[in-house]
Amino acid sequence: MGQRKDAPLRSDAQRNRERILEVAIVELTRRADVPLSLIAREAGVGQGTFYRNFPNRESLVLEIYRHEMQQVADDAPRLLAEREPDRALREWMDGVARFARTKAGLAEAIRLATSGPGSPARPAPTPMMAAADLLLRACQKAGTVRTDVDSDDFMLAVSGLWTSPPDDAWETRTTRLLDLVMDGLRARAPGPKAP
Repeated sequence: MGQRKDAPLRSDAQRNRERILEVAIVELTRRADVPLSLIAREAGVGQGTFYRNFPNRESLVLEIYRHEMQQVADDAPRLLAEREPDRALREWMDGVARFARTKAGLAEAIRLATSGPGSPARPAPTPMMAAADLLLRACQKAGTVRTDVDSDDFMLAVSGLWTSPPDDAWETRTTRLLDLVMDGLRARAPGPKAP
């Protein structure tokens, strides 16, 4: 009997899938047209296993995009549980920057996967918007960021990360720009609330 489409993967199947994604991120960042057989070989899986998980290049590239975006989004509640809201937001912004850099490396692969006739659409950044909203609301409740900013404003403010060239100055420039965004969020904040 076959596995239901919505059933969770067995642990070995999940490990195979995760390993394929890890290898694919590296290889597709290096070269958008890398042969899928190379990714399968580097991941240590057979062609059948690879194609069971990702029937074509488009499905692989878009799953990488979704996977990386979800990883960043999932960090938000963890950071809020471990840090003060404004520190959680600023650290989460660093994760957004790393995602943007990965996406920049994959830009050509994503463009190829979403540009042909009948190609799937690029996923919307909904999980990241929800994470930004969670963090901003926590900061606003704590009084550490201005109250007139929403997740749309925030994502627009950090959208320059997606256009920053991934050169040697990338990390320094990104840190400076994110600090500038954070300073802007703190401007006119009502101030920390008493417990």
